[in-house]
Amino acid sequence: MDKKRVRSNFLLLLAATIWGFAFVAQRIGSQYVGALTFNGIRFGLGCISLIPLILYYNKKNNADTLLVDRKSIIPGIIVGTVLYIAVTLQQVGIIYTTAGKASFITGLYMVIVPIIGVILKQKIEINSWIGVGFATIGLYLLCINENFNINYGDLLIIISAFLWAIHILIIDYFLKKVEPLKLSFLQFAVCSIFSIITAAIFEDITIKGISNAIVPILYGGILSVGVAYTLQVVAQKYAKPSHAVIILSMESVMGALGGVLILGERMSNRGYIGCLLIFIAILISQIKLSPKQ
Repeated sequence: MDKKRVRSNFLLLLAATIWGFAFVAQRIGSQYVGALTFNGIRFGLGCISLIPLILYYNKKNNADTLLVDRKSIIPGIIVGTVLYIAVTLQQVGIIYTTAGKASFITGLYMVIVPIIGVILKQKIEINSWIGVGFATIGLYLLCINENFNINYGDLLIIISAFLWAIHILIIDYFLKKVEPLKLSFLQFAVCSIFSIITAAIFEDITIKGISNAIVPILYGGILSVGVAYTLQVVAQKYAKPSHAVIILSMESVMGALGGVLILGERMSNRGYIGCLLIFIAILISQIKLSPKQ
């Protein structure tokens, strides 16, 4: 394995670690500010943190210096709206569940994406169906208790996972027409604006609350959005796509690890088995099976 590929894999693992620990930041931030306030500031910072990267790529490719262009506006609004709904449900849900459970449930979007493909009449590989089987059992063990009840927070995170899957499919559609960085900038801006507007209506925004949550907000905005996204863009230039998606799936493991190390979270043996099955499902769903030549 050459040095560039080793470096790329390391950068991808670093990005997955940052994203995983972002669940911890979200959990801590939820103790001080409302979900909408947290997301509004977080994605506003993330949007700003992408500006240097966009300007750099524009200069490198001799493109115009505009942060957005006309053809990116409508896609940015659509993708940003889906992102807004997904992150709002996720942030509200994480108030009522643990960072570890939230990270594994959210990771299910990798399994859900090919399932939605069935509705879109796309061919689904056998490994995706195997992944669905593992994920279903894992989700049951992780979220359904002995009384067959599901935690309110877990339910919101599950719904958000479906929205994350839809978000990915929409992005995949629009990336054929617009530049990735400009689309990301716009979707973060739209998400931030919608979050701040609704926070002003439904939440009590205080300077004290924001100051108490400033570290989680900065982590979520600058590191999770700006730095990790940049790492992914740089790393995927040399990393194999099949390797990249498996390394990035470590986000769920890192989220659970962060919950244990920082928040002192614990799960039952049943929950840990569920997490393991979900992680296996994520890996299986991303493996490309090819017939023997």
